[in-house]
Amino acid sequence: MNGRAFGSVLFVSGFDLQPVPRQTRRMTSHTFDITRRQVLAGFGATTSLALTGCITQRTIPLAPDTVAANQVGANRLLDFVGYNLLAHEPERATALGVDTGTHANLRGQLEDQSPEGQQAYAATLRKDLARIQAYPRDGLNTDTLTNMEVVESGYQLALDGFALPYGDTPVGNWRTAPYVVIQNVGAYLGVARFMGMDHPIRDSDDADAFLSRIGQFPGVLDGELTRMQEARAMGVVPPDFLIDKAIPQLELTMESAQKGELFTSVFGEKAAAANLSNPPIEAVLEMETGPVIAALQRQLEELKAQRTVATGDPGMRERPYGEEWYQWALRSSTTTDLTADEIHRQGLEELEALHGRMDPILREIGYTSGSVGERMQALGADPRYQFSEGDKGRAEIFAFIDERIDWIKAQMPRAFNTLVDPNLEVVRIPIAEEAGAPGAYGGAGSKDGTIPGRFLINLRSTDLHRKYDLADLTYHETIPGHVWEGEYSNRLPLIRSILAFNPFSEGWALYGEQMADELGAYDDFKVGRLGYLQSLAFRACRMVVDTGLHSKGWTRQQAVNFFVERNGSKAGEVASEVDRYCSWPGQATGYKLGHSRIVDQRKRAQAALGSAYDFKAFNDAVILGGNAPMDVLAKNVGRYIERASS
Repeated sequence: MNGRAFGSVLFVSGFDLQPVPRQTRRMTSHTFDITRRQVLAGFGATTSLALTGCITQRTIPLAPDTVAANQVGANRLLDFVGYNLLAHEPERATALGVDTGTHANLRGQLEDQSPEGQQAYAATLRKDLARIQAYPRDGLNTDTLTNMEVVESGYQLALDGFALPYGDTPVGNWRTAPYVVIQNVGAYLGVARFMGMDHPIRDSDDADAFLSRIGQFPGVLDGELTRMQEARAMGVVPPDFLIDKAIPQLELTMESAQKGELFTSVFGEKAAAANLSNPPIEAVLEMETGPVIAALQRQLEELKAQRTVATGDPGMRERPYGEEWYQWALRSSTTTDLTADEIHRQGLEELEALHGRMDPILREIGYTSGSVGERMQALGADPRYQFSEGDKGRAEIFAFIDERIDWIKAQMPRAFNTLVDPNLEVVRIPIAEEAGAPGAYGGAGSKDGTIPGRFLINLRSTDLHRKYDLADLTYHETIPGHVWEGEYSNRLPLIRSILAFNPFSEGWALYGEQMADELGAYDDFKVGRLGYLQSLAFRACRMVVDTGLHSKGWTRQQAVNFFVERNGSKAGEVASEVDRYCSWPGQATGYKLGHSRIVDQRKRAQAALGSAYDFKAFNDAVILGGNAPMDVLAKNVGRYIERASS
């Protein structure tokens, strides 16, 4: 990303917020001499910072006008911090619809993926964390206190990740990636998807911004390439089976670029829809078929070089600093300090409990012989619950999803006092991504509503989905799950719309599945309830398998077999799932853990409030508090209990 002076100087409650410097020293593989203690402490860099001249916490009451000024100043600080973050991730500014006005130049930029760019990002986080920590809390309302707590937690987690010697660190995002480019990670996938789906073309300025981004894309790819090469020099190479997936995907991307189908086609379509005169189509095509392909070729050569030294070992413990890296990944993915052993054990316990709920339903519908997993495999083979093959089946799947969305949307007044009306679309995962993608994923649209929330479903084969589990998947990805939750987050201050935490995002989506069941989704379709319970059990399996792969020395096949044999999962689906856990260590552990934490908080509220407990009020308290780490979620529920008790 191009360096620039960011915004104007702001003055907030006695200290000025100077633009964040973008220059920093280059960090290479030779920079690191890491000890276990340093890594686990994140070098202690972010906890010992002091901000010279800042107001410190007061021990005496403040005057009302000072309290009001403190509140205004805190909100301005949070907004400033949010735009500082977006200066490093301008694609997020576009996806949120906030690359406008004085921030319109973000629309023509891409994230700097070079070592220098990533360390500049860390420097910004470090400086802004110090500002947040030093800001006085006197007189701040509970919403603002929550906002400050969320930023502190999120930035500390991210900085501990940036302190590690390799990998792609999420900042308020949902995945941890030790390998910068692999089958489901890298700009070769992400930028193409983003430019096709999220970059708007409404006028000539948007068209020029599109061209600007394509012009920067080769530099982004080369920045990743440098980090790939540095990691290989440290002995950090992805498993061979992941590289074997990534190479053909990268080759497919190159083929698309050679035909002008990666960027130019979509650019032409958008420009035509906007009735633009003389859009720079030829310039985009020249970049796409020249420098872009050359940069993709350099990444392809690096992947092939990695393949010559790769092994089949799937886990992080076989990689340099792997145990330390995985421990941080678990912290980032769960926002707890649970160890791999504790998460593994909890996953096994939850799986057993869920199978205990599935067994009587299976018996009732005639499946009485074998383990729960074996009986679920038999259920999956029942043609009554399968979709047709090919495009006919794909059409059946879209119709099924639409009907379920209409039903669940009508139930929301029974579950919430505060309602939203999501802008939502259901689309197929791009074909080039399907081989390395999960069965589905979803997320919120933009803050300004111009980009819809999306449910992206993998349709490489209709056999990935069943009629008894697709309803539950729909509730997870759309309403009351990811898209629904995102509508509330988009109403929060900018920084809160940016920061998202894996156990809340995924835990809430699983809680959304539970709400659908509680609202009657399966009262007349017991087999559908089996699909819901299998979904929860699947997420409990993830806790076991992820920790098995990265901490206990499991093989890839051992992980696949656990899903198939213990949970009755479809082998074709879980093979890609397991590969995903190998490229996103820890991420899979946050789902069921987050769900269990939300359910525990509900039990806490019910016990504390008794007859004063209200289902809708509790759901409001959780979702209006926004996407938050688990410790902040507990504080939000405590505040709800206090309000409801008074």
